[in-house]
Amino acid sequence: MTTDAATPFHDLDAYVALPRLAGLTLSPDGSRLVTAVQTLDPKRTRYVTALWEVDPTGQAPSRRLTRSAKGESAAIFASNGDLLFTSARPDADTDDDNPKSALWLLPAGGGEARVLATAPGGVGGVTVARDASTVSVGAALLPSSTDLDDDAKRRKARKDHKVAAILHDGYPVRYWDHDLGPDRPHRFVADLAALTDEVPGALVPAPSSGEKDDAEPAAAPEGARLDLRDLTPAPGAALEDSDADLSPDGRTLVTTWRVTGPGPTMRSTLVAIDTESGAQYVLVDDRGADVFGPKVSPDGRFVAYVRETLTTPQRAPEVTLAVVPLAPKQSPRSLTTHWDRWPSSLAWLPDGSGLLVTADDDGRGPVFHVAATGGGIVPVERVTAGDHVYTDVRVARDGSAFYALRSSYLAPAEPVRVDLADYLAQDEGKRTPVEPTLLRGPVPAPALPGSLVEVETPASDDVRIRAWLALPDGASAESPAPLALWVHGGPLGSWNTWSWRWNPWLLVAAGYAVLLPDPALSTGYGQDFVQRGWGAWGDKPFTDVMAVTDAVVARDDVDETRTGMMGGSFGGYMANWIAGHTDRFRAIVTHASLWALDQFGPTTDASFYWERELSPEAALENSPHRFVGDIRTPMLVVHGDKDYRVPIGEGLRLWYELLSKSGLPADAEGKTVHRFLYFPDENHWVLTPEHAKVWYQVVLAFLAEHVLGVAPDDDAYPGLPPVLG
Repeated sequence: MTTDAATPFHDLDAYVALPRLAGLTLSPDGSRLVTAVQTLDPKRTRYVTALWEVDPTGQAPSRRLTRSAKGESAAIFASNGDLLFTSARPDADTDDDNPKSALWLLPAGGGEARVLATAPGGVGGVTVARDASTVSVGAALLPSSTDLDDDAKRRKARKDHKVAAILHDGYPVRYWDHDLGPDRPHRFVADLAALTDEVPGALVPAPSSGEKDDAEPAAAPEGARLDLRDLTPAPGAALEDSDADLSPDGRTLVTTWRVTGPGPTMRSTLVAIDTESGAQYVLVDDRGADVFGPKVSPDGRFVAYVRETLTTPQRAPEVTLAVVPLAPKQSPRSLTTHWDRWPSSLAWLPDGSGLLVTADDDGRGPVFHVAATGGGIVPVERVTAGDHVYTDVRVARDGSAFYALRSSYLAPAEPVRVDLADYLAQDEGKRTPVEPTLLRGPVPAPALPGSLVEVETPASDDVRIRAWLALPDGASAESPAPLALWVHGGPLGSWNTWSWRWNPWLLVAAGYAVLLPDPALSTGYGQDFVQRGWGAWGDKPFTDVMAVTDAVVARDDVDETRTGMMGGSFGGYMANWIAGHTDRFRAIVTHASLWALDQFGPTTDASFYWERELSPEAALENSPHRFVGDIRTPMLVVHGDKDYRVPIGEGLRLWYELLSKSGLPADAEGKTVHRFLYFPDENHWVLTPEHAKVWYQVVLAFLAEHVLGVAPDDDAYPGLPPVLG
């Protein structure tokens, strides 16, 4: 690739080297804001995360707090202002040359970070009490382990005997890209106030000899490490992929608790656990829904959470926000049954009068205010103005402001401050959304190679369909741009924010206009919009995509004679469906795609969910593999072997049937216009930097060959990457 590119999107090396910001935490006094930044390691083969501090006032520049080869993440402030984080960086006080992720502390008053807690399988899922010194972490133990020390011995035995086998007695057995078991997640609790300031690691003579060469690190003195107490000694699979929160006084941990069962009945409940005794009770057991994302109110009296109804092949999920008193045998109350949007995250206001909630909304993801007091229907009002998506909402304890990360297709995540007090001072029901203040984050927004416009068109049933259209600089009636239609995954999602993995600007830099539509099943347009595509993937989602494509190719700055189509996951399903139902596109890229739906259902990592989504009859009716004989378009198939959500069998069967049964089969010598890009060690997304480069290089070469008519070995195009041979 060129090294003097106009933007980072003209050079894949420059693109993968762009720093990436994620996560946000606010100190109790509101004076410190910390985020994490991913950058390439010196070999440029993986990303390493470091913590950075951002000035909440927006005056001072950001400064780096941590630096290590392993990186740091999951930062959270303790109630006394100390910064906690997790890292697998080496501990100077031990001789472990292969450490697992541990809990570290960076003192508020300055000084070096030190390890607070370790576990043989690593720790994560850190949560702290708002007003107390209690901290809770997650750590996985083997089923027979009695405690962390015993777990270490059992893990060593497995390693020494090179045993990797797992004996399962339940479902699921894997998740996204990793196998589940034999260890199971537990929840531990500890008291930060019990720590001392003593520093472990002074060299002392080993018992066997007084020689200097026998010196070894001393054991950590009493109080130098946290005493982790297991709150869930026999959880089984209940804490897999769990969410947890501590009450402000640290006395109660609220966590999701998976209820296993036959087939589609699997769901999550909410359980409250006393952090002193370990006694627990069920807080919410909703047999018709999954519940997740619990947040305890600042006064400790209530828990807010997100409720998602269990689907059926006839009925799409409904997502609402609910609250329940933090006490046994209480009844939840829904806050947003009247609101035609799906809440995705929540944060309490300091006085407990309401919550700040994020939700997809018409191709954006604003912050909304939801009242939590009073009876009847509570108002929901939009807080933030603009075309952004917000995450990591952190509210200052004095209620003056909240902080968040915002992103859009014009810029990746960046930290902002929103003046909350002024917003809430407006009359209820008449509040005007406010513009956030951009803070001086550690990562500047990159220059873009084009512009972004919004388009919409009526669908076949007169429902409004909208999309983003990214146009290259110079696209005009005199020089119309070729079009790349890109369908999102999910399918319950939206093209509404920046993605490092699915980035349209790389195609824009290559001269394409990129269409990002939100067809039926997309979120942010109301319950009916999702329902119209439910159980009928090949119907309204397909016709919606075609309708908005028709509207865009009618523009004079888009060349309707040169079009390609691409998609991943559900978008890959749609690519396969489109390939069998129209030959209007010159090339189709299908990534991690569903091909034979009857085969897919029992082999995906969450078959219980799939069983709730499509009946066997609907799965067959909507399966793309039935139309392989009608495919007349060159296809690039991409799949990773570590993809457990859409198993590799889908890609393998698609590839074989393209070559043997499609309208463009392999010739007598086995040659074909189709291509199969296979990643033996990648998952659903293809994440490592060099593989991401290969992905885009091959995709761009394939589109150039078939959409632009540029041969892969033509000097005008870089062609296939040399590393592929």
